[in-house]
Amino acid sequence: MTIHRIRLLGDPILRASCEPITRPRSTAVRVIMDDLRETLRDWQSRFGSGRGIAAPQIGAPVRMVYVEMDRPWPLINPEIVDIGTEDFEVWDDCFSFPNLLVRVARAHRIRIRYQDLKGEWAEVELEGDRAELLQHEIDHLDGVLARPHGLDPFCLREEWHRLHGPGSRYGPPEPRSASYATPLTGLL
Repeated sequence: MTIHRIRLLGDPILRASCEPITRPRSTAVRVIMDDLRETLRDWQSRFGSGRGIAAPQIGAPVRMVYVEMDRPWPLINPEIVDIGTEDFEVWDDCFSFPNLLVRVARAHRIRIRYQDLKGEWAEVELEGDRAELLQHEIDHLDGVLARPHGLDPFCLREEWHRLHGPGSRYGPPEPRSASYATPLTGLL
């Protein structure tokens, strides 16, 4: 197992469309998944954040994602097979552009199909922050770093915290808390 450096905005591998995995039970797949897990855990221990990582972020242009929320969740060849009709906005952040937040619109509900480490196919329906996370990670597999949405969709992390505090990036605007819907006019 190796902790890799995270590839940053500008690295061409982040813009590549990743290759599907044909042998999900192979040793190579397990090694990459272990490296994804260790790299994510290293990031979490150093910065106190991070829920998922995609293979191209450690330099492997293959269709693999590793997520840790309630439990470890390795996904091989994940794909979105259904998208709900309701969207929401979120200030997206990413290991590959750590000081930048990008306002994006994401589907509130998605269904994904993926293989596990045994090669078995599964489908799961996700909502809210879990749906947003998997859309972000699957975008990485397609060479997409962000899908800016709306006017003024970029903000430096430090400036966002100065203006909005450490409140939630999700949910409807509330006058008492920071919100993605707070106007950023004049920042850029």
